[in-house]
Amino acid sequence: MNQLPLNSNIRKVLYDDLPALKAVIDSSGLFPSEFLDDMIASYFDEDNNTEFWLTYVEKEPIAVAYLAPERLTSGTYNLYLIAVHADYQGKAIGKSLMAFIEQFLKERGERILLVETSGLPSFERTRAFYLNNGYIQEARIREFYAAGEDKIVFWKAL
Repeated sequence: MNQLPLNSNIRKVLYDDLPALKAVIDSSGLFPSEFLDDMIASYFDEDNNTEFWLTYVEKEPIAVAYLAPERLTSGTYNLYLIAVHADYQGKAIGKSLMAFIEQFLKERGERILLVETSGLPSFERTRAFYLNNGYIQEARIREFYAAGEDKIVFWKAL
Protein backbone atom coordinates (compact mmCIF):
# COMPACT_ATOMS: atom_id res chain seq x y z
CA MET A 1 0.00 0.00 0.00
CA ASN A 2 1.24 3.48 -0.79
CA GLN A 3 2.76 5.63 1.91
CA LEU A 4 0.19 7.74 3.75
CA PRO A 5 0.74 11.46 4.36
CA LEU A 6 1.97 12.28 7.84
CA ASN A 7 -0.71 12.69 10.49
CA SER A 8 -0.26 11.82 14.13
CA ASN A 9 -3.83 10.58 14.57
CA ILE A 10 -4.68 8.92 11.24
CA ARG A 11 -3.28 5.59 10.13
CA LYS A 12 -4.17 2.40 8.27
CA VAL A 13 -6.54 0.02 10.02
CA LEU A 14 -4.93 -2.97 11.72
CA TYR A 15 -6.65 -6.29 12.35
CA ASP A 16 -6.54 -5.63 16.11
CA ASP A 17 -8.59 -2.43 15.57
CA LEU A 18 -11.72 -4.35 14.56
CA PRO A 19 -13.43 -4.50 18.00
CA ALA A 20 -13.00 -0.73 18.50
CA LEU A 21 -14.18 -0.03 14.96
CA LYS A 22 -17.29 -2.13 15.55
CA ALA A 23 -17.99 0.04 18.59
CA VAL A 24 -17.60 3.14 16.38
CA ILE A 25 -20.09 1.75 13.87
CA ASP A 26 -22.54 0.64 16.56
CA SER A 27 -22.48 4.09 18.14
CA SER A 28 -23.08 5.79 14.80
CA GLY A 29 -26.11 3.65 13.93
CA LEU A 30 -25.14 3.49 10.25
CA PHE A 31 -25.49 -0.28 9.86
CA PRO A 32 -25.02 -3.38 12.01
CA SER A 33 -21.35 -3.68 12.97
CA GLU A 34 -21.24 -7.37 12.05
CA PHE A 35 -21.26 -6.20 8.40
CA LEU A 36 -17.73 -4.93 9.02
CA ASP A 37 -16.26 -8.45 8.98
CA ASP A 38 -17.37 -9.06 5.38
CA MET A 39 -16.62 -5.50 4.25
CA ILE A 40 -13.02 -5.52 5.45
CA ALA A 41 -12.06 -9.17 4.83
CA SER A 42 -10.18 -8.63 1.55
CA TYR A 43 -8.35 -5.58 2.91
CA PHE A 44 -5.95 -7.77 4.87
CA ASP A 45 -4.90 -9.73 1.78
CA GLU A 46 -1.24 -9.11 0.91
CA ASP A 47 -2.00 -8.19 -2.71
CA ASN A 48 -4.62 -5.56 -1.85
CA ASN A 49 -3.29 -2.20 -2.96
CA THR A 50 -6.44 -0.39 -4.04
CA GLU A 51 -8.72 -0.38 -0.98
CA PHE A 52 -7.90 1.89 1.91
CA TRP A 53 -9.24 1.54 5.44
CA LEU A 54 -8.18 4.38 7.70
CA THR A 55 -8.79 5.12 11.34
CA TYR A 56 -8.49 8.16 13.53
CA VAL A 57 -6.84 7.09 16.77
CA GLU A 58 -6.60 8.69 20.15
CA LYS A 59 -6.00 5.99 22.78
CA GLU A 60 -7.87 3.62 20.47
CA PRO A 61 -9.69 3.98 17.15
CA ILE A 62 -12.55 6.46 17.39
CA ALA A 63 -13.34 6.89 13.68
CA VAL A 64 -13.15 4.82 10.52
CA ALA A 65 -13.18 5.46 6.77
CA TYR A 66 -13.22 3.10 3.81
CA LEU A 67 -12.50 4.13 0.24
CA ALA A 68 -11.82 2.30 -2.99
CA PRO A 69 -11.49 3.11 -6.68
CA GLU A 70 -14.57 3.09 -8.87
CA ARG A 71 -14.18 0.21 -11.30
CA LEU A 72 -13.76 1.05 -15.00
CA THR A 73 -12.84 4.68 -14.32
CA SER A 74 -9.63 6.66 -14.23
CA GLY A 75 -8.95 8.59 -11.03
CA THR A 76 -12.39 8.22 -9.43
CA TYR A 77 -12.70 6.95 -5.87
CA ASN A 78 -15.72 6.19 -3.69
CA LEU A 79 -15.85 6.84 0.02
CA TYR A 80 -18.04 3.96 1.15
CA LEU A 81 -17.88 4.57 4.87
CA ILE A 82 -16.93 7.30 7.27
CA ALA A 83 -18.02 7.17 10.88
CA VAL A 84 -17.00 8.86 14.10
CA HIS A 85 -17.88 7.36 17.48
CA ALA A 86 -20.88 9.21 18.94
CA ASP A 87 -18.85 10.30 21.98
CA TYR A 88 -16.43 12.19 19.69
CA GLN A 89 -18.80 13.74 17.17
CA GLY A 90 -18.83 17.52 16.83
CA LYS A 91 -15.06 17.79 17.45
CA ALA A 92 -14.00 18.13 13.77
CA ILE A 93 -12.65 14.56 13.65
CA GLY A 94 -14.78 13.70 10.61
CA LYS A 95 -13.66 16.91 8.91
CA SER A 96 -10.02 16.09 9.66
CA LEU A 97 -10.43 12.56 8.30
CA MET A 98 -12.09 13.87 5.12
CA ALA A 99 -9.32 16.42 4.55
CA PHE A 100 -6.71 13.68 5.04
CA ILE A 101 -8.47 11.39 2.54
CA GLU A 102 -8.76 14.15 -0.05
CA GLN A 103 -5.08 15.11 0.31
CA PHE A 104 -4.02 11.46 0.14
CA LEU A 105 -5.96 10.89 -3.08
CA LYS A 106 -4.80 14.18 -4.58
CA GLU A 107 -1.15 13.27 -3.93
CA ARG A 108 -1.77 9.96 -5.73
CA GLY A 109 -3.07 11.85 -8.77
CA GLU A 110 -6.72 10.86 -8.33
CA ARG A 111 -9.35 13.23 -9.74
CA ILE A 112 -12.73 12.76 -8.06
CA LEU A 113 -14.17 11.55 -4.77
CA LEU A 114 -17.77 10.34 -4.65
CA VAL A 115 -19.79 9.77 -1.50
CA GLU A 116 -23.25 8.30 -1.17
CA THR A 117 -25.74 8.41 1.67
CA SER A 118 -29.39 7.96 2.41
CA GLY A 119 -32.05 10.52 1.60
CA LEU A 120 -34.00 9.77 4.80
CA PRO A 121 -34.57 12.68 7.20
CA SER A 122 -32.45 10.90 9.81
CA PHE A 123 -29.43 11.40 7.49
CA GLU A 124 -29.88 15.17 7.18
CA ARG A 125 -26.87 15.81 9.42
CA THR A 126 -24.76 13.48 7.25
CA ARG A 127 -25.78 15.28 4.06
CA ALA A 128 -25.05 18.65 5.67
CA PHE A 129 -21.59 17.36 6.62
CA TYR A 130 -20.73 16.67 2.98
CA LEU A 131 -22.10 20.01 1.80
CA ASN A 132 -20.14 21.81 4.53
CA ASN A 133 -16.98 20.04 3.32
CA GLY A 134 -17.32 21.33 -0.25
CA TYR A 135 -19.18 18.44 -1.86
CA ILE A 136 -21.86 19.00 -4.47
CA GLN A 137 -25.04 16.94 -4.47
CA GLU A 138 -24.68 15.34 -7.87
CA ALA A 139 -27.52 12.80 -7.99
CA ARG A 140 -30.57 11.35 -6.31
CA ILE A 141 -31.58 7.80 -7.14
CA ARG A 142 -35.12 7.30 -5.97
CA GLU A 143 -36.12 4.26 -3.95
CA PHE A 144 -32.54 2.90 -4.14
CA TYR A 145 -32.02 1.39 -0.69
CA ALA A 146 -35.65 0.53 0.01
CA ALA A 147 -39.14 1.80 -0.73
CA GLY A 148 -39.09 5.46 0.26
CA GLU A 149 -35.32 5.61 0.77
CA ASP A 150 -33.39 7.45 -1.91
CA LYS A 151 -29.64 7.33 -2.49
CA ILE A 152 -27.96 10.75 -2.56
CA VAL A 153 -24.58 10.98 -4.33
CA PHE A 154 -22.11 13.77 -3.55
CA TRP A 155 -19.16 14.74 -5.78
CA LYS A 156 -15.94 16.65 -5.26
CA ALA A 157 -13.06 17.34 -7.63
CA LEU A 158 -9.71 16.76 -6.01
